Amino acid sequence: MSVVMGSNQDVDIDLGRLVSAVWERRRRVGSVVLIAAGAALVATTMMTPLYKGETRILIESRSPNLSNAAAPAGGNDPVLDALNISSQAELLRSADLVRQVVADLRLDETDEFNPQAQPLLPNPMVLLGLKQDPLDLAPEDRIIKEFRERLQVYTVENSRVIVVEFSSEDPKLAGSVPNRIAEVYLKLQSGAKLDTNSEVTKWLEPEIATLTAKVREAEAKVADYRASAGLFQTTDNSSFTSQQLNNISTELARVRAERANAEARAENVRTAVEAGRESDTLAEVVGSQVIQRLRETEASVQAQVAEQSIVLLDNHPRLKGLRAQLAGVRQQISNETRKILASLDSEAEVSRIRERQLIQQLNELKAASARAGGEEVGLRALEREATAQRQLLETYLARYREAASRADPNAAPADARIISSAFEPSEPYFPKVLPIVIIAALASLILSAVAIMVAALFSGRALRPVGAPVQPATEVSAHRTQKHPAPADAATEAADPIDLAATTSFLSAQQHSLEAAAEVVAKDETFAIGGVAGTLVRHGIPCAFILSPSGDAGSTASVILAREVAERGNSVILLDLTSSGCPSKLMTDEALPGITDLLAGQTAFGDAIHSDRLSDAHIVPQGTADAATAMRAADRLRIIVDALVDAYDLVLVECGAAQVQSLERLGGHPGTEIILSVSRHDEPHVGDLVQQLAASGYKNLLIMAAGQERRKAA
Repeated sequence: MSVVMGSNQDVDIDLGRLVSAVWERRRRVGSVVLIAAGAALVATTMMTPLYKGETRILIESRSPNLSNAAAPAGGNDPVLDALNISSQAELLRSADLVRQVVADLRLDETDEFNPQAQPLLPNPMVLLGLKQDPLDLAPEDRIIKEFRERLQVYTVENSRVIVVEFSSEDPKLAGSVPNRIAEVYLKLQSGAKLDTNSEVTKWLEPEIATLTAKVREAEAKVADYRASAGLFQTTDNSSFTSQQLNNISTELARVRAERANAEARAENVRTAVEAGRESDTLAEVVGSQVIQRLRETEASVQAQVAEQSIVLLDNHPRLKGLRAQLAGVRQQISNETRKILASLDSEAEVSRIRERQLIQQLNELKAASARAGGEEVGLRALEREATAQRQLLETYLARYREAASRADPNAAPADARIISSAFEPSEPYFPKVLPIVIIAALASLILSAVAIMVAALFSGRALRPVGAPVQPATEVSAHRTQKHPAPADAATEAADPIDLAATTSFLSAQQHSLEAAAEVVAKDETFAIGGVAGTLVRHGIPCAFILSPSGDAGSTASVILAREVAERGNSVILLDLTSSGCPSKLMTDEALPGITDLLAGQTAFGDAIHSDRLSDAHIVPQGTADAATAMRAADRLRIIVDALVDAYDLVLVECGAAQVQSLERLGGHPGTEIILSVSRHDEPHVGDLVQQLAASGYKNLLIMAAGQERRKAA
């Protein structure tokens, strides 16, 4: 023999049954929706209306740039700007600002913010200790807390705009509070700037005085050091030694040029005199006025000699005198030429002497300049210190003048301005009666439907085995109209909507023909109730379907079989699917919830299982629910059987006088273990039934002949 069915069964959710479950309770759902909508309408009508005012503030730099200095490069950095906007939003919610607004508007005198007001009903959260009692706070803190709960400050995304919203029961107060918050905020901003300027001037005054003394001291040190080191400064910001070096260098170059020129001119005259050339070719000689007068005299005497040579003889005294006069003039010219040469040589010598003197002075100044270089290092250090102190002093003076000029309130505007003022709202923003009623109605509808669906899922009415066809609506309608099915076919009718998946075979085929079955029935005593019980226990059969063609007599034998298995120490349960309810009557004393209640979803799974009154066996009785209601969920029968198989060693399904054709709809298939419960094994209709089972493919067959053992069931 083989094992019948596994311990697990996959199921699907039947959406049609979920919808059907909600539709069946539509009147109840409608009542819940109407009650919820009515309660929401009454609640919103009784609520105190709240009004909301809104003011928008733009954060921007409004400080005038009085100087020509460029604005800071990082002034518009997006990250810093975002942080600055968030900081300003927090400032609008600060306790100091709220406290000032409360004082300006005298909110403590209003009924809405009255710190002495007592609530009509205590807060449940306070009673449970989950929330602090507002009355434990100081009156001022209580007002500020209530004010902050009604205040909402947020920034508009991707902008420098801050929105200030305030809700109140008084529309006038809802419009005035945001405007007052904005005004106080701007005053605080402007006051902060004035305080900053005042603090700057107070800090700069002693600093400027100290720096002035330091600058004076540093400049005195520079002057003293310059005087002691002899580092006198000229008008062009250079030292006296450097100026002398420049002048002497320039003079030396000039003297050297004059010397070279004088030497060249003297050499030229000397060369001409030594060579005996005419002096008329020399520029230095020709340019001399003495030479020019002598040349004129020479020309005049020479003209007279020529004139007298015509009328006088060569030895004439007059002619000789003229010639002697001419030679004397020429001698004078030669002497004057030598004088010019001597003057040129003298001029060249003077230039050489002057050059030597200038070179000596230049060397002396170079040595002095080298000595002064080291002293200038210290001077420049002192000058740098004095310059740094002077620049810092000038910077402080400029900032002091700027801060002092902005001491007036009009010169320090806040870095923000109001771009949209709040006005007195004409309509409350809360409660919105129609949306709240609609939402309450929809929520109650959804929650009611979900609750019904969850109940249907937990009861199993909306589950069906995987692969089972969905029951047509016409079939459901037919079951609803069928109130009282015929008793003889009750088991068959209850099995009509069942369509269970195939299971593994129970036992190996023992009979392959009607003749072999009849022979086994005639000779083998194992078909007594005890033998069948031993066979089931020995092979570990988890589930067996019992057919009782003889009616209650066979069902009685099934009860005896269940008790026999229980006496052998195995857990066993009998599922009563008969139309007469014979097993239920034999094993229980009264009508108890059973399989029909379980299929109808009117009882829990554990409440449908009961103990046998005479043994340790259990039974799922016929039940007390309406059969038509149970038939709507008949496809859950296999799920129930699988659950019982998981919990018990053996599950016996008593089908009563069901037909072979109805066995498959009851969950049986050709591999299912089938037990024929008959009064005697030689009854004439047993062979026909065995033949029908064999023709339908059922090979795993046991025949249980009750005999005289039926009395054990009493």
